[in-house]
Amino acid sequence: MQYADWGERAARWSGIRSETVDVHGTKVHYLVTGWTRTSEVPVHLLVPNPANSASNWLDVLAELRPHAHAIAVDLPGTIAGHTALPNRRAAGIETSARFLRDFAAALELDRVTVHGWSAGGMIALLFADQAPERVDGLVLAAPALPPPLSAGEARRWRTLGRVGLAIAAPVALALLRVSGRRILAAQLRVLDDPASIAGSKWNTGGDLTRMSPEIAGLLRDEMSAVEPTRLGSAVTVYASLMSLMFVRRRPLLDAMRRVASPTLLVWGDEDRIVPRASIDDWTAQRPDWNLVPLHGVGHAPPLEVPADYARTVIDWCGPRAHDR
Repeated sequence: MQYADWGERAARWSGIRSETVDVHGTKVHYLVTGWTRTSEVPVHLLVPNPANSASNWLDVLAELRPHAHAIAVDLPGTIAGHTALPNRRAAGIETSARFLRDFAAALELDRVTVHGWSAGGMIALLFADQAPERVDGLVLAAPALPPPLSAGEARRWRTLGRVGLAIAAPVALALLRVSGRRILAAQLRVLDDPASIAGSKWNTGGDLTRMSPEIAGLLRDEMSAVEPTRLGSAVTVYASLMSLMFVRRRPLLDAMRRVASPTLLVWGDEDRIVPRASIDDWTAQRPDWNLVPLHGVGHAPPLEVPADYARTVIDWCGPRAHDR
């Protein structure tokens, strides 16, 4: 969905606009809170999980609006977004990071605090590594990054895991042709009754009943409009994600060690996707990263506790803003 002013949809989103910009011939949709190129206030660039759309950030955008100009981008080929996939090879984590660099250039974003949620965290990290001149700070919200592996586990992933992913992706695409509508229907049932997620395979921890009624209604409406054919790009992205986390780990591990931007790691202590062992491993590698655990929160801080998430980021940015 797109609105010239999202206040038409919900009063809490008043002043947030849908805009588009051309990036190498692709019409890219993004949400923005009143930003102009001449503005002096901080700019935040918000990257969703590439299977989802920029609208997942709406409640956070509303919370950030009094303190900064914020932009949430629809990555190419997202399930519910409005940015088309320029070609089949454009779906993937590394291509999304390159796209983000081109998007920032198209909007002339010189210095931003970039947020990445879930797999969007991997994209944001690669972007910060590739374009350090554009990044003032990096916020990783429940990010998908390489977990700790033993030497034996790493060897098995490089061999058996590589073969498994090569087989799994085309099989998953074939299954989607048959069961895509059933998958979408199951997700709709969860959105209709978020409390039911606690005992389901969709449980990512935390409490999705805390979502605002406005964002819950929007997610239902967006999912209702999705065609099963759009699920194919999610399979490609997921295969790319799994490869970077477990098989081709070196590019991401190198980026984690190399990234120079001040980094905030926001993690819900009930997250069932990102375990505490991974958090401890990452902060051991990068003790300079600031970790803020959110109590009773799962894998979706921007949906569950948007005000707490935004306040955490604003408080972290405050001292750094005075240092610049």
